[in-house]
Amino acid sequence: MSYAQRKELSGNRTVSIAMTIAVVGSLMYAIVTGLAYNVIKKTAEQLKVIDVEQQPPPPEQPPPPPKDMPKVPPPPVTPPPLVQMNTPAPPTITTVVAPPIPPMAPPVIAPPAPPAPPPPRKTVSAQSARGDLRSLFSGDDYPASAQAAGAEGTARATLSISPSGQVVGCNITQSTGNSALDSATCNILRRRAKFTPARDSNGNATSDTIETPPIRWQLEG
Repeated sequence: MSYAQRKELSGNRTVSIAMTIAVVGSLMYAIVTGLAYNVIKKTAEQLKVIDVEQQPPPPEQPPPPPKDMPKVPPPPVTPPPLVQMNTPAPPTITTVVAPPIPPMAPPVIAPPAPPAPPPPRKTVSAQSARGDLRSLFSGDDYPASAQAAGAEGTARATLSISPSGQVVGCNITQSTGNSALDSATCNILRRRAKFTPARDSNGNATSDTIETPPIRWQLEG
């Protein structure tokens, strides 16, 4: 037998075995399936469905009537205690009576202060140390502006004399009508006038005021 023939026989055998297994398996499946169906059918026929009707519950019996019990009086009822409210006391109104106002005393008027004692009486007036005050002026004192204007006039002044005899104030009481002449009058008196101081009743030097004589300003020729 050649190799090809042996190979062909081996293949046919395998096919035959496979077919045999398939047929046997189909038979066994059919047998098992049929037996199981018959068993289930037979069991189902043997079962009987019995409808059980549920009986209603018996009616409740009423409770037996209570035996005669001795009558017990109800317990005494105590009324609840009254709640006392703390009511505030009404406010006390105190009337304050002001004491009577005493009559006003008349105002006390202080007596006027006593007048100051008068200064010591002046006994000696200030005197010009050089005599007549008009002697203090000369033609050279004529202001140039007044000369150019041809101004002339008479002046009077009030002089304030210190306790040392100096002229500390000059006030023109009569004007010449030219301001340059009036200013020159006071300037010369302040610089040149010297006085013997005035004396009071105690002999002490004191201040004084004097009136100058008329001082005439007149152009020469």
